[in-house]
Amino acid sequence: MIRKLAVMLWAGLWLAAAVPAQETPPPAADMRFRIVDDTTPSQRDSSSTADHTKFKELQGPFADGPAVTRACLACHTEAGKQVQASLHWTWEYIDPRSGAKLGKRHLVNNFCTNARGNEGMCAQCHASYGWDEKKDFGAAGLKWQERVDAGSAEHVDCLVCHDRSGGYYKVPPTEGNEACSVMFEGKAPIDFAKVAQSVGAPGRENCGACHFYGGGGDGVKHGDLDSSLKRPDRALDVHMDAKGLNFACSQCHVSDRHRWAGSRYNITAKDIEGTGKPGMRRDVATCESCHGLQPHPNDSVARVKLNDHVDRVACQTCHIPAMARGGVATMTQWDWRTAGRTKEGVGYKEHDYTQGNGTARDTYKSIKGSFVYGENLTPYYAWFDGQMQYTTIDTRFDPAQGPVAINGFSGAAANPDARIWPFKRMQTVQPYDKGNNTLVYMHLWGDDADAFWGNYDFGRAIRAGMERGGLPYSGEYGFVETLSYWPITHMVAPKENALACNECHSRDGRLSELKDFYLPGRDGRWLDWIGLLLVGGALLGVGGHALLRVWSAKGRAAA
Repeated sequence: MIRKLAVMLWAGLWLAAAVPAQETPPPAADMRFRIVDDTTPSQRDSSSTADHTKFKELQGPFADGPAVTRACLACHTEAGKQVQASLHWTWEYIDPRSGAKLGKRHLVNNFCTNARGNEGMCAQCHASYGWDEKKDFGAAGLKWQERVDAGSAEHVDCLVCHDRSGGYYKVPPTEGNEACSVMFEGKAPIDFAKVAQSVGAPGRENCGACHFYGGGGDGVKHGDLDSSLKRPDRALDVHMDAKGLNFACSQCHVSDRHRWAGSRYNITAKDIEGTGKPGMRRDVATCESCHGLQPHPNDSVARVKLNDHVDRVACQTCHIPAMARGGVATMTQWDWRTAGRTKEGVGYKEHDYTQGNGTARDTYKSIKGSFVYGENLTPYYAWFDGQMQYTTIDTRFDPAQGPVAINGFSGAAANPDARIWPFKRMQTVQPYDKGNNTLVYMHLWGDDADAFWGNYDFGRAIRAGMERGGLPYSGEYGFVETLSYWPITHMVAPKENALACNECHSRDGRLSELKDFYLPGRDGRWLDWIGLLLVGGALLGVGGHALLRVWSAKGRAAA
C-alpha cells in the first residue's frame, strides 16, 4: 500500500509540474535527457527451454516490481545474491594494484560529474528498487551498500534487464527538481503481469537502456554506444547487424552467475590467449576470444602481414574507422561555466545541432551548461596497456599544469603489453575546489534548496555535495579543464570498410602523432626504400634461383 501511495504521489507531482511555483521561479520543465520513442523490443533468437507465460507464479496480478522479483526468486533462487555481488549492483571496483575505490559510487566524471549524492536520479540505472535518499546523509547514516541491500534480494530489479515486451521502464526513485521530473510524463502504466511473463535473455535495448544513455543522454558518453545499435545495419556493426548476425550484447559480454566479462575497470588491452575451449571464454570480451590470435586467413601475403599487426595494433583500430556513425551524435565538449543562465528567471535550453537521424540535440541547458557534438569522428589513437589511472575525489592536482585527466591511461611503444588503441576523448570545463585543488561532488538532483538543478547556485550545490560525502571543502570553487578517455570497441565495421594501409602508413596519417617507434610509410623514406630494395632483391634472387633450377633440369633431361 505504501508503494502504491508513493507511485500516486509521484504521478501527482508530474501533473503538478505544469503549475509554476509561487516563491522561486522554476527552471523550464523540459530538461529531459532520455526520450525513447521506439519501445518495441529488438528481435532476439532465444534458445530458452521455458515459456514464462505458462508459469502460474507469473500470472499476477503484481502490485509493483518487487512483487515480480519475489516470483522470479521462487525459481531462480540464487539470482538475487548473484546480482547483489556484481558490479551492476555494488557500483564499486577495488583496483587490485592500488587498492583505490573505483566505480560510480566513488568516481567523479566530466559529464554530470558525480553519482554520489545524486543517486535519486542516477539510480534509474541501478538494478534495484527502494532507494531511499533520506536514509543516508553523512557518516552516521546507512552506508551506500546498506541502502540498496536493505530488506532482501527482492530489491533486485529483474525486469530492467529481462523484460522483452518493451513495456517496462524505471522512474527516478526519489523526487527531483521540477526541471527533470517530467521525463516519464505520459508513459503508460506498467502491466507487471505482462512484463513478468515476457522475460528472457537481455536484448540490446535492455543493456542500452542504461549504457546507450551514459553521461546524461543518447550517445553522450561513449562514441560507440548509442540507440542506433538497437537495430543497426551491417555497415554500422557487423556483429549486431539486425538482419545478419544480430548479436546481443551478452554474445561477447558473456555472463557467469550474473557477472559479465568486459568491465572497463579491468580492461584486457592485449589478449594473448585467444579462443578458449569448447569455443567460448567467459573471462574476457576481447576480439581474440572469438577470432583467435591470427584473425585473418593466411592465404595471401597481405593477410599474413595483417596478422603480423595483431601484437601491436588492437583490432578495433582498423575495424572501427569512425565513431558515432549511426545517426546519433556523441558529445565531445561540455562547459559547465555557462550553466545557470535564465531568461526572466526561468531556465531554458537551445538546440542548434541536428544529428544524422534528424533529431535536434540540445547545445545549451540551464541545468548543465553548453555542449558540442560530433558524428563520424576519427578516434584519438594512443598506446594502451589496459591500465586506467583515475583522478578521484581525493586526488590533489595543480590546475596550472594543464587539463586534468579524469581517467588517464598508460602505455608506450616500448611496453610489450601495449597496443595502439582508438579512444573517444571528452573535453570538459567543470568545477573544482580552488582551495584544496581537488575535484568536487555537486548536489544536482533533489527537491531541496541545495540542489543545483533547482537553485543554479554552484557554491551551495558543491558545499552540500561535499558535506554529504563527508569530504573537506575550502569554500572556494573555480573551473578547471578536464579530459576523459573511453576505449572504442563497438560499432565494428565489416572488413570491406576497415582502414586501408595508407590510412596509417603515410606521413600525415592517423598515427602521425604517435612517437617512439618506426612506422613504414611515415618515418624515414630512405629506410623504406632500403627495405623495399632488400625485399625486391630477395625476390629476384628466389626467382633467379628457380629459373636456374628449371633450366638445369631441362638440360639434364635433354642429355
